[in-house]
Amino acid sequence: MKIPARIILIVLAMISLQSVSPAQVPSLSITPEQLQELEKKGFQADPKILQDIATAGRPLGRWKEGLMFDGIAPMPWLKSAANWTPGTEEVQPEEIRVTFMGSSPLPRPGQMGTSIYVELGNGDRFIFDFGPGSIANYLASRVPLNQINDIFITHLHWDHFASVPYAFVFGAWGGRWHETFRINGPSGRTPKHGINHMVYHMKEMLFWHMENFSAGSPIGKGYDIEVNEFDYTNDGGVAYEKNGVRITHWQQSHGSDGASAYRLDWNGMCVAFTGDGRPNSLTITYAKGCDLLITEIQPETVAISSSVSGTMPLTSRTTIDGWHNPAYAAGYLYNEVKPRLAMATHVSYDEYVIPELVAEVRHHWKGPFQFGAPDMVVVNMTKDQIWVRDGVVPKYPNMAPPQFDVSTSGGLIMPLPPTTRRDVQSQFIRDAEIPPQKYYPEGYHPQLMPWWPSDKPIFLPEALVPEQMKKKSK
Repeated sequence: MKIPARIILIVLAMISLQSVSPAQVPSLSITPEQLQELEKKGFQADPKILQDIATAGRPLGRWKEGLMFDGIAPMPWLKSAANWTPGTEEVQPEEIRVTFMGSSPLPRPGQMGTSIYVELGNGDRFIFDFGPGSIANYLASRVPLNQINDIFITHLHWDHFASVPYAFVFGAWGGRWHETFRINGPSGRTPKHGINHMVYHMKEMLFWHMENFSAGSPIGKGYDIEVNEFDYTNDGGVAYEKNGVRITHWQQSHGSDGASAYRLDWNGMCVAFTGDGRPNSLTITYAKGCDLLITEIQPETVAISSSVSGTMPLTSRTTIDGWHNPAYAAGYLYNEVKPRLAMATHVSYDEYVIPELVAEVRHHWKGPFQFGAPDMVVVNMTKDQIWVRDGVVPKYPNMAPPQFDVSTSGGLIMPLPPTTRRDVQSQFIRDAEIPPQKYYPEGYHPQLMPWWPSDKPIFLPEALVPEQMKKKSK
């Protein structure tokens, strides 16, 4: 039997629920005439039955649905409530998006070193920790290299900042020509224990690389670093305040002095990240009232986990008990802070241990809980809703083009490279290069450019700058 189109439209209009939240009652917007037409065609026309169909399975205040989903619901602007894919969604003006670009102390396929990317609706972006390999997920997520900036390091363990050197030098080459590289972190018991010391010696370590790339690449301000080393003992102190964003810090107990936690406040919302450390009363004090609380987590399965990895339980036991946050303690912290959503990261996401972690967290915390692991877990948050999805990125992505604000200057300024190959390379090794005509096919000879083509800075008018390289204004 062919169903008239208007009948289909009537039914769809009546029970369409895509944009209705679980708490809202769908209205039965149908006229008596439309009901008569349904009945004439042999369709169900009882308003009560149709209303029941429209509301079936919805709590509507009659019962509490789910132990981990109180206040958790997708936003209507999400392209997919199941998955986030790069380049498909803009962060909304009143929204915060948090992406776990790295989630493990042990880099492995699917889990890079800990790194949390926070994007705000005002266009600001922040990185909290930048562990080994996590840079790959930023690039796969189409974050331009020259836009990777404003990094906040919780402490100077290698698994929390190993991607910093890559972002620093390749960001300079990749278009960070007109702004400094900004990095924030705690001081320490002595000057050698602070982030200033680390950054200074990082630049020393990268000297050959920096000199090499300077000989023929625009760099501009790319190798300038602005280091904000705050006093780690100033609990509740302000590490950053600009454009309506306030980031505060407090101490963490993580084996030695100088480890810190962070809280970001913007637009009446808050994200707190404890970094690594033992359960800490300061977190209860300074993360209180936060919408999203992210902690590390470790399972109380030392003997089992050690037998799986083939290590001595002694090593795991002392490492957790002097440096880390067991799952029972994570649940305790969540219950004291009472965030809208609690999340756990910096954990090996192994199937045999996940149910145990949930059970241990649930000993104290009965509210919404999710893992910030494995990599590419994405959180969208507004004042009314929070939603957690898996991010899906290509296995072999291309880099996103650099982004430039060409509207203010009317174009793009390309700085003159600081040096040339002649300054840093002997003529002997250049003379040893095989002549191109020996390896290019006959009749094929591209116009080679072994030297930068200008002895002055270059200005490209806005019309000549590719559209993909023009930064969108918020």
